[in-house]
Amino acid sequence: MNNYFIILGAGKGQRFSQKKPKQFFDFNGKALIDHSIDKALKAKLFKKIVIVISKKHKNYFKKYKKDKILLVNGGKERKDSSLNALKKIKKFKPKNVLLHDAARPNFSINLLKNLTKSLKNNKAVVPIITSKDSIKYKINNQIFNLEKEKSFLTQTPQAFRFKELYNLSIKQNKNITDEASLFINQNYKIKFISGENQNNKITYIDDIKSQKTYFGIGFDIHKLIKNKKLFLGGIKIPFHSGLQGHSDGDVILHSIIDSILGAIQKKDIGTYFPSNKRKFKNIRSTKMLKPILDNLKKKNIYINNIDINLICEKPKVSKYRSKIINSLSRLMKINNYKINLKGKTVEKLGLIGKEKAIACEVITSLIKYD
Repeated sequence: MNNYFIILGAGKGQRFSQKKPKQFFDFNGKALIDHSIDKALKAKLFKKIVIVISKKHKNYFKKYKKDKILLVNGGKERKDSSLNALKKIKKFKPKNVLLHDAARPNFSINLLKNLTKSLKNNKAVVPIITSKDSIKYKINNQIFNLEKEKSFLTQTPQAFRFKELYNLSIKQNKNITDEASLFINQNYKIKFISGENQNNKITYIDDIKSQKTYFGIGFDIHKLIKNKKLFLGGIKIPFHSGLQGHSDGDVILHSIIDSILGAIQKKDIGTYFPSNKRKFKNIRSTKMLKPILDNLKKKNIYINNIDINLICEKPKVSKYRSKIINSLSRLMKINNYKINLKGKTVEKLGLIGKEKAIACEVITSLIKYD
């Protein structure tokens, strides 16, 4: 297995007409580019995933393990970006390379397998589909019809023997729309295989499926008691007391669960985890959260963002904010930037002000794609 997977993700996406670069726009619960990265990693066909990016987006990819991910700075045009990536991996002496547009999130792992398999007997393999629309072609002022049966739409990923692609790329001066063009321009043979109709390219904002947004509010409060561990956001927090409750008393997770249930109109946490049931005695709140999240996934509903107010005098939220957010990100399988955690005090008033209780309130927004 001497294959490398290159994702071209340095473009500005000007036709997308959004402030956020297209490749980082949310699609089915995660950024467009993350779909390609995750599938390439899951396929286990590649020594490295090479991501061509703009320098200012480098920090976004810190969440991926460095032994599998290689970042490369993009160039002015597509041909420059792909060549930068090819130059970067040349030292590894790759046999095969697949190039893919970050704006195509819907390809399958099976397509990756078909492409790499076809490279055993071919130097270039490109997926194609036929057009569903009638195609016209203009020469000067005259319009001609093209036969749909003889017209093809090329997709990515496109697969090549590294040596041939590198030699063609290094000599290319003109802009190209895809790497297959390099082979076509030189009359080199390409093996065309069946592409996938769902493997469409996201070009305009309208290409993303319509979505509905729902909001839910969650609230919880528990007394602090001695000789009990304190859990907040799924992790143990060093403190002299813990939260009293039938479960571990994690007010953050309880509030998140209630906010999700509120957003999907499914009653409250007590309906599913009643405090009069012995089987839930001392249950970790992480185990309560999991089935709630599994239900969202089944319904094609995704978390858009979570805003949390943790209300207490101590412990100081600022000291543990990053750890709690990282824990929530891991538990809920969402990016850190979708979670906001604020610490609030009550100016020494009431049970919370006397450090005898901790409360939490949460607003969660969910997205359902049609």
